[in-house]
Amino acid sequence: MPAEKKTAKPKPKSRKLEDAAGSGPSSKRGAAKGAPAARNRSAGPKRAALQSVILSALDDMKALEVKVLDVRDLTDIADFMVIASGTSDRHVRSVAQRVVEKTKEAGYRPHGVEGEQDGDWVLIDLHEVIVHIMLPRVREFYGLEKLWDMTSKRSARA
Repeated sequence: MPAEKKTAKPKPKSRKLEDAAGSGPSSKRGAAKGAPAARNRSAGPKRAALQSVILSALDDMKALEVKVLDVRDLTDIADFMVIASGTSDRHVRSVAQRVVEKTKEAGYRPHGVEGEQDGDWVLIDLHEVIVHIMLPRVREFYGLEKLWDMTSKRSARA
């Protein structure tokens, strides 16, 4: 009688770093196509840790006028936006590189980085937090704080 062959069961795939950062199946970006974006409100400590890493990197590189905007009630693309300024295009690029470097070390992989070549405005998409690092003249021209900050609009209506 021939010996029975034992077939190995496939091992479950291990979770990636992105899952730890909140982009797994339960997050809004990891949802199935066509499914509504689910708000993962239980990821508070993870989000706070990510913000802490971002703010620390910005502080390390002496970024100017750092502002954190809560946009959870305004859009589904992110929960928070961080806006900061740099003194020159080289400084803007260096600050952005440090943010990317520190967030990767902490286990958060950026979804995308735009504008590094020009250095006027670098955008870093970290899933739940979007970081804008801009030259002061660009920041003033686009006025993202006025666009996304609803507290001033709420007080104007009252």
